[in-house]
Amino acid sequence: MNVVVVGAGLAGLTAAADLVAGGAEVTVIEARDRVGGRTHGLEVVPGGWVDAGAAYLGERHTALTALLAELDLKTTPATVGGAARFALGGEPGTGSFPPLSAVALGGLFDALEELTAAVRPDAPWSSPDAARLDAMTAADWAAEHLRHPDARLFFPLFAGEMMAADPADVSVLHLAFYLRSGGGLRYLNAFQGGAQEDRVDGGAHQVCLRLAARLGDRVRLGEPVRAIHQDATGAEVVTATGTTRADAVVVAVPPRLADAIDFRPGLPAPRSGPRTAPGCAIKVHLVHPSPLWREQGLSGWSVSADGPLLSTVDDSPANGAAGVLTGFVTGAQARAFAALPRHEQEERARAQAARLFPGLPEPTAVHVTDWLGEDYSRGCYAALFGPGDWLRLGPRLTTPHQRVHWAGTETSTEFFGLMEGAIRSGRRVAAEIQATRRDIHD
Repeated sequence: MNVVVVGAGLAGLTAAADLVAGGAEVTVIEARDRVGGRTHGLEVVPGGWVDAGAAYLGERHTALTALLAELDLKTTPATVGGAARFALGGEPGTGSFPPLSAVALGGLFDALEELTAAVRPDAPWSSPDAARLDAMTAADWAAEHLRHPDARLFFPLFAGEMMAADPADVSVLHLAFYLRSGGGLRYLNAFQGGAQEDRVDGGAHQVCLRLAARLGDRVRLGEPVRAIHQDATGAEVVTATGTTRADAVVVAVPPRLADAIDFRPGLPAPRSGPRTAPGCAIKVHLVHPSPLWREQGLSGWSVSADGPLLSTVDDSPANGAAGVLTGFVTGAQARAFAALPRHEQEERARAQAARLFPGLPEPTAVHVTDWLGEDYSRGCYAALFGPGDWLRLGPRLTTPHQRVHWAGTETSTEFFGLMEGAIRSGRRVAAEIQATRRDIHD
């Protein structure tokens, strides 16, 4: 069996590796000049790598953990001791918890947990009251249910950190599903014991590099797929450089990119809708010779309401090559930040870091990774399902289109939007194709 995999991110490469192990002839076609998709490593100093894309994992991410072991990759704790910095109105302050009403934040989390518990993670479109929840934005829900100003202030910061979302972009059903799919809001939101407990030592991009190395010349870079045509005898995958025949095709790219491909026959339903938005995430890395904030008893974690960096974390390489504060610009802030020239982005990031950490010297370098501007990602962490999307798109997310099968974190109802979800989707689609092959031979 000949299989073409479109997309060399975690989902596509995992599917390709499993298919090769099962005896298939596989070709992976990637639009970028690199593998990795929404994982991407930056060498900020010689031997010092940071994650410009997906980065974190926890103990429940069993498929990723097993793959790391198989590829001989190690993890390093993401947690750093010390106090946090908060700028949530007025001058920045230091503490362990946001200086907001504990009662208000507790009420917010209780309301979100009630929403989350009611969602079917395997089929959110079949959840009780799904039609109403999918028609309403998370911003509408917040306006209706959050009375305390501290809860209203914190909610968009929470949505930005968890989902890279402006609450106006996502349906309430998507918000609740995302939290349920990822293990619950408290697990997703936690470093120690949660979904952000560890990082891959040396960068998560190494997973795709090592998978691609095993696949060798089966991986072709710099070839955007323009069309996928099918007939009774097979499929043709068309790029600018030629056509590749296949018995089956795996499309492992974000929904809007899949919709840009010319399918013949056409898809029975699109992969995205008019309200499907890109994940609004920009990562900013501020590089220092060492993690100097630790000398001041600070963890490097901060939360700000005014931006552009809505949060920061200590992402310093475990080998001590540098000190790196990683800032996250998400939601509506990301759109505004993306419109600025690069020098102004760097200036604003430097200025905010100086306000948050006044004892630090100027960073030696600032790196900005704008996922909104990535043509072959259309945002990060994942596509944001807007009002109507789950009821319209959900039932068909994994349904094959004749010989075309679908992978990618957006097709996973387990850990949607995370590296774990991408890997699980790759494993699912490989098993799906192998089962189809067995049925044909039987």
